[in-house]
Amino acid sequence: MLHPSKPGFNPLVARISPPPIPAVQAWARKYDGSRGPLIDLSQAVPGYPPHADLLEWLGEAAGSVACTGYGAIEGDLGLRLAYSAHVAELYGASVGADDIQITAGCNQAFVAAIMAVAGPGDAVLMTNPRYFNHETTLAMLGVSARYVECRAENGFLPEPSEIAAKLDGGVKAVALVSPNNPTGAVYPPALLREIFELCRARRVWLMLDETYRDFLPADAGRPHDLLDGESWRGNLIQLYSFSKSFCIPGHRLGAVAADASVINQIAKVMDNLQICAPRAPQAAVSRGLPALGEWREGNRREIEARSAAMRAALERAPGWELQAIGAYFAFVRHPFASVSSVEVAERLAVEAGVATIPGEFFGSGLERHLRVAFANADVKTIAGLPGRLTALGVS
Repeated sequence: MLHPSKPGFNPLVARISPPPIPAVQAWARKYDGSRGPLIDLSQAVPGYPPHADLLEWLGEAAGSVACTGYGAIEGDLGLRLAYSAHVAELYGASVGADDIQITAGCNQAFVAAIMAVAGPGDAVLMTNPRYFNHETTLAMLGVSARYVECRAENGFLPEPSEIAAKLDGGVKAVALVSPNNPTGAVYPPALLREIFELCRARRVWLMLDETYRDFLPADAGRPHDLLDGESWRGNLIQLYSFSKSFCIPGHRLGAVAADASVINQIAKVMDNLQICAPRAPQAAVSRGLPALGEWREGNRREIEARSAAMRAALERAPGWELQAIGAYFAFVRHPFASVSSVEVAERLAVEAGVATIPGEFFGSGLERHLRVAFANADVKTIAGLPGRLTALGVS
């Protein structure tokens, strides 16, 4: 309770629930180890270390005088050139350094981009299930969140007709995540194109978070064709994170790709958020993008193997139903009809030593779901999951 002599807090922040990850970690700390080491499938972190060369480059940059001063608000030119070249090659598109903003992680990229295009009283259309940090960002900024339902029977993909029905005058942006967090669902290129054209026709921004695109299957091809031609410059904002691909989540490095006119607005926000993204990881990743492609491809294959292992494990766990999977995540339906996902996740962590995140943390109507971040665990560890799941007795 607030002491009567203290001033109040911003109600837009005070009414938001505490971050969910610490709660899950607290459950995991109660596990007694009786079933073996904890299997942490909660927070999405790379389950293997960064490349040795990248660590060396990080050390060199961190110890250099050059990286101790302020950098460009938009990001150091070396990384903006390297990343724009990477995007241009991946999509066969015309993207330059002026179309790139470097941020301190993808969450900051979302905050800065939303602040640039929407304000109090505006609305952003998201999916349900949704990534919880996107939702809380909107709440703190006084921007309304609206939702389009994504259902298991449709692979947790949004229906364009339902998006179209909600694109009224108050919606400034549609925010999507593909591959999706939390479900893992991968949005087909044709679906993304249809949504993009809807947004363009209604003069609405399409904000596409592609944090996990580096972990698509080898035969997937490019994630979409939205950057074909020049029409994307009118209303597309792409978000990205270097954390998963380069295994450096603690160094906080993300990016926005959009037309230079958009970047100009985002830079105004960034100047007040942080002035510039961390400089040492910018220097290291600018070298790593062109040099570590083979290593990154090896990591993609490893994640693909872990995905296959998760499919196989759940087939051997009666009652536990895999409803979507892709990139880093599986969305799993638990077998306890009258028990909330919060209780199931807590008891799974405390009693079976398996940390997951309740579906209810990601939206409404998700009491029977858990998000499983399978990229955290190796194939051998995942193979031991069925015994832990089936041993859980929830009454």
